[in-house]
Amino acid sequence: MAQSDFLYPENPRRREEVHHLHQQLLDCLSDSFHATNKLIGVLNMHLGCKLDSIEMKRNGTIKENCDIIIQAVMKIQKELQKVDEALKDKLEPTLYRKLQDIKERETEKIAIVQKVISVILGEATSAASAVAVKLVGSNVTTGIINKLVTVLAQIGASLLGSIGVAVLGLGIDMIFRAILGAVEKTQLQTAIKSYEKHLVEFKSASEKYHHAITEVTNTVKQQMK
Repeated sequence: MAQSDFLYPENPRRREEVHHLHQQLLDCLSDSFHATNKLIGVLNMHLGCKLDSIEMKRNGTIKENCDIIIQAVMKIQKELQKVDEALKDKLEPTLYRKLQDIKERETEKIAIVQKVISVILGEATSAASAVAVKLVGSNVTTGIINKLVTVLAQIGASLLGSIGVAVLGLGIDMIFRAILGAVEKTQLQTAIKSYEKHLVEFKSASEKYHHAITEVTNTVKQQMK
């Protein structure tokens, strides 16, 4: 037991709590990197994009890694906006509005996009149309992606942002020292509460993001059968 533990008997429990929170955060970050790379792969293959995959910066801070994902997602959104603008330009207004209608069946939307997607991409498949419908014609997916970006930006700007990713694998004492280096001891409880708040939001946003991308890849697989 550390000497400070005699003065602060709650410290051992807090060490365990901090370690647990950090591990969850690292898991969410890792999942977001993986999901983003899956999406990049789908866009490159089916919509002709030329996006680079991303990699977690193990010697970087949490903020740096959040920023890597944010920048990648912004590039993805830019590519999707190009497709959206092309669809709006090529389709009749009534057909374009159907793409935005949540009541319209997905199969109908794919059929609509299929009419013009080859003109936009040069050549196209039903899988490309499905990707466009899932990512461009879905306000739900757009909202999920935007929420992830917002949460990542908040985490990067918080106390969490300054902590190095590598420290997460160094054990409880190292993590605890890293936290204490960023805040006063009397602020530790506040810091933990802050972590918990951001983690709840991040886990929710990350899970929805991962689920949305899985839906896209599953739809693509169905169209390719």
